[in-house]
Amino acid sequence: MAGAVGFRPARGEIETLPSGSLRVRVYAGVDPLTRKRRYLTATVPAGPGAAEEAEAVRVRLLGEAEQRRAAPAAARADQPPSATATADRGRPADRRQGDMTVAAIARLAGVSAATVSKVLNGRSGVAPRTRQQVEAVLREHRYRRPETPARAATIEVVFYGMLSNLAIVIMQGVEQVASAHNLSVGFIDVLHQTSAGRTWAHDLLARRPTGVISVHLHFPTEQHALLAASAIPLVALDPTGEPEHPVPSVGATDWNGALAAARHLLHLGHRRIAAITGPTERLSARRRLDGIRAAMDAAGTPMDERLIRTGQWFAFEDGLSHGRELLRLADPPTAILCGNDLQALGVYEAARLAGRRIPEDLSVVGFDDISATRWCGPPMTTVRQPFAEMGATAARLVLAMAAGHPLPQDRVEFATTLIVRDSTAPPAAA
Repeated sequence: MAGAVGFRPARGEIETLPSGSLRVRVYAGVDPLTRKRRYLTATVPAGPGAAEEAEAVRVRLLGEAEQRRAAPAAARADQPPSATATADRGRPADRRQGDMTVAAIARLAGVSAATVSKVLNGRSGVAPRTRQQVEAVLREHRYRRPETPARAATIEVVFYGMLSNLAIVIMQGVEQVASAHNLSVGFIDVLHQTSAGRTWAHDLLARRPTGVISVHLHFPTEQHALLAASAIPLVALDPTGEPEHPVPSVGATDWNGALAAARHLLHLGHRRIAAITGPTERLSARRRLDGIRAAMDAAGTPMDERLIRTGQWFAFEDGLSHGRELLRLADPPTAILCGNDLQALGVYEAARLAGRRIPEDLSVVGFDDISATRWCGPPMTTVRQPFAEMGATAARLVLAMAAGHPLPQDRVEFATTLIVRDSTAPPAAA
């Protein structure tokens, strides 16, 4: 078959997967407990006669579905779901007994079961191309390890470009929860990983921690799927982008925080307000800029798009270079809102080089409330994020997932707080 067979709601469907295998799916009614639609599914490996085999499987599943519909509702409610029934929820369903096995994955990938086991456990001895092939089949078939694997008594925290000012506070929050459960805390900075053909997910599989927390990280679908297949819980703390998979996450109200910061400057009398953002692929950067725009639009002072600068990262260098550029304008801003405190410290240096006083000539607002904001001169007005509490909450979510408990919600957001210090004042002309 060259492509997917058209959907036949009453008679089931047969579709061709990227690997060439055929997936059969038949509607099996509504689950009496969850009230969600259920389907009976089966996968037929590619090869001669696959189409005929898939058709035979479709007929068999239709018969099974008909038996389910004929069974008394009470009996259906009391019996466990079918081995192949999955909820139609747009996310991988929990793996049940009888679903895809390691042997079946091995057959579809054209490798041995031992090779699949090595991939799932992050062990060496598998060629990069073979590893990628096995991982692709695991993702395609949404494999989930049926048994609860032995786990190390550790929560791993994965950073990208580990910044000590944030990492330490986050780690303290994670450690507070971990120590109460007799667990240790480890970390990886994936920015500095250089081993060819091996990713941080493979390293974690080999160590098999109780769970993983990723911080400010865009994790590829492949790595998330590999952790999920190996039954290692993953929680994202302030993810950089919207995950393609429903990864539970913890964050802060970036939009509200930026809104409050912009309103503070507007109340002081500022109207020519500039913004230096982080990289626009970061959700937090976009939310903060949107919050600034919302505050200024509501005040009847739309933002001057010429005063917006985008940083390559949330870095001191962004604030320094963009701050110098903004202050060289013929009509420079009277205030600058920054994507984070490091950018704001860069603006401090740009103002010093330009001979501008803070806050007399220029008001500056940061975001995060790192410890340096209380020590710089003058102390910085900023938006506080409760990183310790965020880290502790991420750890609790990981432990709940490791214990098999359902999460009450997939996203937890903490309130931000505007901390007014001495870097903001009315504009000189006000």
